[in-house]
Amino acid sequence: MNTYEFGKFLCQLRKEKGLTQLQLAEKLNVTDKAISRWETGKNYPDIEIFESISNILDVSVSELLEGKRIEKEKLLTVSEEQIVNQIKKNKTRQDNFKF
Repeated sequence: MNTYEFGKFLCQLRKEKGLTQLQLAEKLNVTDKAISRWETGKNYPDIEIFESISNILDVSVSELLEGKRIEKEKLLTVSEEQIVNQIKKNKTRQDNFKF
């Protein structure tokens, strides 16, 4: 997951919907500065907010995570890959914290 690609995609989707950063921020109950940081790749939203973002911008969570639109035929495969990759990352983190 690339914060820069996510930010570019988020900005594109927001503009397609005709929303300002402030309008999107109000819908998500965050600040417009948070939206700006996400769009510039300086920060990343909490995972808990992804479903709300996807609903507002009419895009799948998988597409948000990829930072681009995904063909419907490939959506399930990409979603499964994202889940497997996240499980691997979590496993690595757990292994690093073992005493």
